[in-house]
Amino acid sequence: MAIRQIYLDHNATTPLHPDVIATLTDAMEEFGNPSSMHAFGRAARQRVETARELVASFMGALPEEVVFVGSGSEGNNTVLSILGCPSRGCTCERKHGVDIVTTSIEHPCILETSRCLKDRGSRITYLHVDHDGKVDMEELKASITERTGVVSVMTANNEIGTIQNIKAIAEIVHERGALFHTDAVQAFGKIPVDVRDWNVDFLTVSAHKIYGPKGIGALYVRRGIPFCPLIRGGHQEQGRRAGTENTLGIIGMGKAVEMRAIEMGPESVRLRQLREALKQGIVDRVPDVHFNGHQTDCLSGTLNVSFDGAEGESILLYLDLEGIAVSTGSACASGSLDPSHVLMAIGTPVERAHGSIRMSLGRDNTMEDVDYVLEKLPPIMEKIRDMSTIYKRRK
Repeated sequence: MAIRQIYLDHNATTPLHPDVIATLTDAMEEFGNPSSMHAFGRAARQRVETARELVASFMGALPEEVVFVGSGSEGNNTVLSILGCPSRGCTCERKHGVDIVTTSIEHPCILETSRCLKDRGSRITYLHVDHDGKVDMEELKASITERTGVVSVMTANNEIGTIQNIKAIAEIVHERGALFHTDAVQAFGKIPVDVRDWNVDFLTVSAHKIYGPKGIGALYVRRGIPFCPLIRGGHQEQGRRAGTENTLGIIGMGKAVEMRAIEMGPESVRLRQLREALKQGIVDRVPDVHFNGHQTDCLSGTLNVSFDGAEGESILLYLDLEGIAVSTGSACASGSLDPSHVLMAIGTPVERAHGSIRMSLGRDNTMEDVDYVLEKLPPIMEKIRDMSTIYKRRK
């Protein structure tokens, strides 16, 4: 008998939407270079610009404010590098200096880029968060100085799902004369994102988190904001990102965004119901569990849970044997033996952080999937804890 397959790792990546597959299949023959002036190039350019309009409209931006990039990580690196590196010598370098303010729970592409820039002379301030993963607004106010070039705060955390008040943060940042960037990769397509209402200067999104193709993302750059390219050597994207456009990826991203505009609202309601059923089922069936992150102001499909007396990797592998795919944290940090930096930042004890898994639901998940997980998880936890000398001592 075949093992049932349950995918609960949508924060890592998502399967292609059926309509995206159909659109990509149709676009396979769209081989023209969008920069070429002949008919083949003009046809490709039209499809690229149609996708740009879809992405811009969904986030409340102007089409010319959207720059297509290779990934969310590239978009984040672009913002920090052009504003934080004092050695670039660009004419658009920030007059207030090169300091960066960010948080202790950002994605590795923000944290590692910040560390690199620190080695080059930038001063980095890492904001603390509370037990739910929320930014300390008073600390934010105190951290921004006249030398601060950019503040970067993630909209929704990829591990625990906590959503920040981006509009309020942007207001504080602008009052103090700095620019504001938000990594909205996990939020875009799951909650309403409005760059005008939020008044952000830069915002990063990615297609593969919203049932689109991998290898394509977008960076919002507010009109009039100083900007110079991270990747040089071509006029593409209005001179802001050199290299022949990933036409196929851009077309797929446009379709994925179009479908998000239709499906996001009802899907969010349904996923929250599934999440709450999964959470309550775990509480009812498994003792000594702890849920991480804000439990209401969070992404509707994200559930991060710690199990006392267990290792997250063991839980993941046993669940995988039953056809259930989960994560122990960020996919970009997989392979590390260190506990999650996000869980440590919110004050989770080291032992408990090691016993954490993330379940992230998506458009194809059903209540039957939840029931299957709740059937398989309790005996797995009992088996793991029976082998745990730590858990036995606690008992």
